[in-house]
Amino acid sequence: MNYETVGPAEFGASLRGLGLNLLVHDVGAQVAFLEHVFWMRAHQPTADFAIMVYGDQVFQLHSDATYHANPLLGLLPEMPPRGAGIEIRLYDTDPEEACARAEAAGGTILQWPVDKPHGLREAYILCENGYAWVPSRAID
Repeated sequence: MNYETVGPAEFGASLRGLGLNLLVHDVGAQVAFLEHVFWMRAHQPTADFAIMVYGDQVFQLHSDATYHANPLLGLLPEMPPRGAGIEIRLYDTDPEEACARAEAAGGTILQWPVDKPHGLREAYILCENGYAWVPSRAID
């Protein structure tokens, strides 16, 4: 599928399995953060929407304005953290490199890289929307 040209109906109909859609204050700023820190790719980014690709995983960003008639909008806090309680794990991202890029991009490092008992070296990074991104790699 060509994410640069796919229309909304075709894209929506193609989605399978578990989906992730993040509501954000500023789609452009979130796209820039994810591209810079985690080397993700954005497709069809607008002020209201972007298709994001990490490896072979696809997810979506939507601006708050696109949810004007959605019941979830009334539950969102005015200020982050929006994503309290969810970890967005990125198993193919070096945590040291991601932390260095996140710090330069204005992200908040909640936990610098550390080896965990479950066999991963991981860090916790908050973006400006309050989502916890967890870059991790298997411990050698």
